[in-house]
Amino acid sequence: MCDHHDGCAHSSHNRREPAGSSEREQTRLTRRAVVAGGVGLAVGLAGCLGGGGDGGDGEVPEPVTLTQADQCEVCGMVIPNHPGPTTQIFYADRQPSGHENPARFDSTWEAFQYDFERQNRGWKRQAFYVTDYSAVDYELSTDAGDTLISTHVEAADFVEASDVTFVVGSDVKGAMGRDLIAFSDRADAEAFQGEWGGDLSTFDEVTEQTIAGLANR
Repeated sequence: MCDHHDGCAHSSHNRREPAGSSEREQTRLTRRAVVAGGVGLAVGLAGCLGGGGDGGDGEVPEPVTLTQADQCEVCGMVIPNHPGPTTQIFYADRQPSGHENPARFDSTWEAFQYDFERQNRGWKRQAFYVTDYSAVDYELSTDAGDTLISTHVEAADFVEASDVTFVVGSDVKGAMGRDLIAFSDRADAEAFQGEWGGDLSTFDEVTEQTIAGLANR
């Protein structure tokens, strides 16, 4: 396994054409508009930042704001430029991909894939943050027949992954296709699943098989 995203066999094996890279259709659904129109995306505005992780004896690092300088550790794409859930992971006494923490990703399934590999090597995770779609004012758009969810990169947009309910493999896609879309309010996740399909899952229920299933879709 390697830590590099450019030119390594690991990353190229799983690389996909990014969603949302072509000119988007004009149809655009905002979360507020959907709620007002009664379409059924019943979502809340609550969110929280938490600690946790499965390791570390000291302070849990806080999430950071992602910028145009931040590329996905797996696919190398500039994170703010693409739709979908984003993720950041902190490791104790490690430099993910040769730089300071956190490891940064433009999709949650890629983050899990990266993390499973590091966990198997004995890396100790301090914090695993995901976009909290219960806390952000997200948008849905259409592009070439795909429904895409907006990306959010401010530090306040992230929540500890152990505090969310994921909707796994719904019809709504991110930069790397079907993904895990996180909600700190389970009722939001249930409403989203009712509208767009997929399965509900907690952080601990996500397995390497779950991620392999998404990587192939």
